[in-house]
Amino acid sequence: MKAELLFHQPPHNYNCAQSVVKAWQERFNIPEQVIEEFRANGGGRAEDGICGALYGAFYLLKNDPEKRKEIEKQFNERIGSVYCRQIKKENKHSCQKCVHIADTLLESMLQSADDTKI
Repeated sequence: MKAELLFHQPPHNYNCAQSVVKAWQERFNIPEQVIEEFRANGGGRAEDGICGALYGAFYLLKNDPEKRKEIEKQFNERIGSVYCRQIKKENKHSCQKCVHIADTLLESMLQSADDTKI
C-alpha cells in the first residue's frame, strides 16, 4: 500500500490522484510529467467529480474496461460512493482512506491478473 504513504507527504505533497498513480509508476512505466499533470485531479476536481484516488486507478486501468468496471463497483461498495463531494459530505471517509482502498483494490486486481499468467 505504497500510495497511502505518498499521500500529502513532503517533499512532494501528492494529492489523492497523484499518490495512486505514483505508487504504480514503475510497473506502468509512467513519466514524472504525467504524475505532475494529475495534480489537477485531486480535491474533487477529477473528471465528473469522481474521487481522485479512483480516477488515478482508472488511468492505470485505461486499457482494461472490465477491470475499470470492477474497481468502480468494489470501491463504491467499500466507500459508499465514487464521487468526491458525496464521500466527503455524506460518508465521512477521509481522502487517505480512499487512497488506501483504491491502492488495495488495484493491488488485488493486478496480483490476480499476474497469477493467471503463470
